[in-house]
Amino acid sequence: MAKRRGMIGAVAALGLSGGLLAGEAAAQGRPQRPSRAPAPPPGPPASTPLGPVDTAARLALIIDADTGAVLLEKNADERMPPSSMSKLMTMYVVFDMLKQGRLRMDQELPVSERAWRMGGSKMFVQLGSSVKVEDLIRGVIIQSGNDACIVLAEAISGSETQFAETLNEYGRKLGLTGSSFRNATGWPDPEHRMTCRDLSVLARRLINDFPEYFRIYSERSFVWNNITQENRNPLLGRVAGADGLKTGHTDEAGYGLTGTAKRGDRRLILVVNGLNSMGARREETERLMEWAFREFENVSLFRAADTIEEAPVYLGDRLKVPLVGGQDVVLTLPRQWRRNLQVKLRYDSPVPAPIAKGQELGKLEVSGSGVPAMSVPLLAGADVARLGLIPRIPAVLGRMVGGS
Repeated sequence: MAKRRGMIGAVAALGLSGGLLAGEAAAQGRPQRPSRAPAPPPGPPASTPLGPVDTAARLALIIDADTGAVLLEKNADERMPPSSMSKLMTMYVVFDMLKQGRLRMDQELPVSERAWRMGGSKMFVQLGSSVKVEDLIRGVIIQSGNDACIVLAEAISGSETQFAETLNEYGRKLGLTGSSFRNATGWPDPEHRMTCRDLSVLARRLINDFPEYFRIYSERSFVWNNITQENRNPLLGRVAGADGLKTGHTDEAGYGLTGTAKRGDRRLILVVNGLNSMGARREETERLMEWAFREFENVSLFRAADTIEEAPVYLGDRLKVPLVGGQDVVLTLPRQWRRNLQVKLRYDSPVPAPIAKGQELGKLEVSGSGVPAMSVPLLAGADVARLGLIPRIPAVLGRMVGGS
């Protein structure tokens, strides 16, 4: 059989249209230092489909949350101290416990002396008291409370040490291959590490798996023990559509953020670390997020049931079989490279009967300058039965005479 190499050209050919409480320096138990001017970009620039882009962040990654396309990356697989950004992992476990019914939002959990004495960013829970899970969640998400993390960890696993093992177990299931957890808070530990890529995977799962709880990340402030603390996420209120997720800071890690914003049907996830001040984090994350929304767009090539091509059939009760993608195909493309998109169809022609609907018959391959390469299975869009013996004779003879 001949190998069919069809091509659909450019997209047009498809007919497509302040103080101790507010400052993250509190994570080290000391007053916040004034913001400094951003340092020159350390090391090489970030790589993007558009070419190199400078960033003051030592590590960075931006992805499209729906397509998974990488828009920018710099040292994205380097294991780093994630500081309080690793609280996203703690919250993933808490949300899953709620989903399983092993925790309830109105359930009250006891505050141990260890939780009460915990330093760094605090919710300010009181020794000997009990706090509702719902309040503890806000204490972690909005106030970055280390004490709240420990209350939740001890309730779920008995101790923070055991809870760290739970985090590692969940991390393995989520495919966080560059992560290892030693505590519930992100407190400095030489073996407590994550990567920007793992944080992006975790953020994507949090958003998709727990939409009913994810909304808490957009809340701007929370009051506990008569103390009001503001959400430290610098994107909230500054970047249109920003609704999460978590900041982090330690002396070793610098200033970091795992952030997300949604505009229309597009959601982006940004992870940065290694910035030298809160001001640099605010300015750089806003700049990078706006750049990503401005320079890229999502393009729908076709829907799941769309017929991409009709392939000739050999010895079937119909002459052709529709080829479908079986899934919506949406690509994240640099705006100025959209016309360079190439879509190729690869399948054996003619396709021998019988053919079952949904059977994989080939591949649709996407490529082009500045376009992330991808491959989508081509599926049969209908059943095609094999001809009986008598009707097959003319078809076989015709093929022999024609030499095809």
